[in-house]
Amino acid sequence: LASGAIERPLVFGGNDRPGVMLAGAVRSYINRFGVVPGRQCVVVTTGDDGWRSANDLVHAGGTVAAIVDARREVSPAIRQAADKAGIRVILGAQAQSVHGRTAVSGLDVVHDNGATEHLHCDLVAMSNGWNPAIHLTTHLGGKPVWDATRAAFLPPAQLPPGLVVAGAANGTGALSRAIAEGSDAGATAARDCGFAARPLPHVTSDDTDSDGAPVWSPRGSSKSFVDFQNDVTASDIKLAHTEGFRAVEHLKRYTTLGMATDQGKTSNVAGHALMAVLCGVDIARAGTTVFRPPYTPVAIGALAGHHRGKDFRPTRLTPSHDWAREQDAIFVETGLWLRAQYFPKSGDRDWLDAVIREVNAVRSAVGVCDVSTLGKIDIQGADAAEFLNRVYINGWTNLAVGKARYGLMLREDGFVMDDGTTARLGETHFVMTTTTANAVRVMQHLEFCHQALWPALDVRMVSVTEQWAQYSIAGPRARDVLRGVIDPQHDISNEAFPYLACGPITVGGGIPARLFRISFSGELAYELAVPASYGDAAIRAIMDAGKPYGIHPYGTEALGVMRIEKGHVAGNELNGQTTARDLGLERMMSTKKDYIGRVMAQRPALLDPTRPRFVGFRPVDRTKRLRSGAHFVSASRAASAENDEGYMTSVAYSPVLKHWIGLGLLRNGPERIGQVIRCVDPLRGEAMDVEICSPVFVDPKEERLRV
Repeated sequence: LASGAIERPLVFGGNDRPGVMLAGAVRSYINRFGVVPGRQCVVVTTGDDGWRSANDLVHAGGTVAAIVDARREVSPAIRQAADKAGIRVILGAQAQSVHGRTAVSGLDVVHDNGATEHLHCDLVAMSNGWNPAIHLTTHLGGKPVWDATRAAFLPPAQLPPGLVVAGAANGTGALSRAIAEGSDAGATAARDCGFAARPLPHVTSDDTDSDGAPVWSPRGSSKSFVDFQNDVTASDIKLAHTEGFRAVEHLKRYTTLGMATDQGKTSNVAGHALMAVLCGVDIARAGTTVFRPPYTPVAIGALAGHHRGKDFRPTRLTPSHDWAREQDAIFVETGLWLRAQYFPKSGDRDWLDAVIREVNAVRSAVGVCDVSTLGKIDIQGADAAEFLNRVYINGWTNLAVGKARYGLMLREDGFVMDDGTTARLGETHFVMTTTTANAVRVMQHLEFCHQALWPALDVRMVSVTEQWAQYSIAGPRARDVLRGVIDPQHDISNEAFPYLACGPITVGGGIPARLFRISFSGELAYELAVPASYGDAAIRAIMDAGKPYGIHPYGTEALGVMRIEKGHVAGNELNGQTTARDLGLERMMSTKKDYIGRVMAQRPALLDPTRPRFVGFRPVDRTKRLRSGAHFVSASRAASAENDEGYMTSVAYSPVLKHWIGLGLLRNGPERIGQVIRCVDPLRGEAMDVEICSPVFVDPKEERLRV
């Protein structure tokens, strides 16, 4: 970390006037932009650094009326340079107050003996030392340490592993020493990463660490600003002291010191030092507040703009997006994500041809689909299993390490909120997956349950959806393809890695990854998760490994077809109006434990046997096309709202069965399997007879996914 240092302003009357600026800023105007920011300048400093600005001003053609240094003695070298330039030097004096309202017209300084003197100027360059920019060293709990010699807070003694601080951020002011530190740190980092490296040759310079004696307390009674963004003055800090808000955390909140967008980068140390003086303690004892991310504020311009369309809902791209675009994929919006819908090929008449081809490839050989958009929540802690036990309707404390399980969670009112698989990677470590659409909602629900309902549980969670790229490799040859991607020491045979197994693996010669043997298509399938930065490389490696086996990429349309063929519920069925019993999942509802929604799910209306329940449908005339959203009406009754018995939630053309199939919710559905009912689509003016059947159309014995 070589983040440099930030110059501190001085606190004196009128120090917020236009024409009062940091000495370093004056140098930037001169040396970077070729601009002398004033005709006649007074440099007010507490260390050597201000003298450098005075010299640069003179060399640029400006006039320096005086250098006012709070120290009584300075080094002969800098005094000689000032004398040579004809600059008046005033030692042992401080700035008291600025004259002028909209611009600087002069400065009053006060000498050690109390006498005041007025200096004519239109520019005041102030320097009160430097604050090392140590913010990033505190984001993992480290606390800054006050160094009286350098008069600054330095990085904590215990730094995170792999972090080294160099240069001004480490309190090193001399250029040659800063370069040497940076060179040594860079060489060490390179060696730690496996590279051969040695430090650069050390350079020499004639500068030294600036021996400064910062001044904290203002002289005089006029308004002296400490925080220039939030207009916190020295008198505000005195008031905080009087009112008892003396701890730096209380001072911050009482005065708003350091709470503006700069987060106290220039003001905090001066404010805390003023409080230390008022309390009669040293700065080390007074301490300082720590810093929160981000170090650089988000510009207001990044948040402005039209709140419509893509300006309001920015598109999120999957890790395989660039690769999919190269394959001419057609994309579809799923929530905020842009996902591959299908992959057209020459000869396809329409999207359905592409989807049929993709489904047949998975059923007969192997396919790969990017499922990174599924919500992924990392849950850890001694009580993680008990926490899952309370949010899911089924049991979780008995789930073995290295196994995954399907889970269903209810809202407080007893209706289904979401479903997904959760894997146990360690005794106290779980990874939950959610549907893409409900990822944020589930995370909010879990946080509420932990913080409001069960704060005593030792559990922590974080969304890792964007940290992992995840690919479903499905089909009879899925294991063969996967063996060409993962490192050879991992045994993924059916005996060693059975259905619903999970665990950490490595790919590409040591890259950490995770493998889950779960299936949404009903085929032998695995989901391979790699760090998101390897997502593009992973999809290309999977495709290369799958070439001998005829691998095909498949999109959301083919994924939807296969889940309908297997009778898996998804967003169309998890619409916020269905219960576990409606979906045929009542056997999952544990009677041995409590969980969110258990009591409300037992309300009589939700147990009514006539409620629409989950079943499958196929047209009596197999040439007919089913329509999602169509309603069911008994053949002897009129198609009206009073006679409505349910509706079709999902439909698809089944490449396996060679005809259209559907899933839906029908009154007394499971008891009516084998019967025929009328299916009416008023929107299109269509009606047909459909047979009520099991929602599982393909491989009802689950033989394919367990091989």
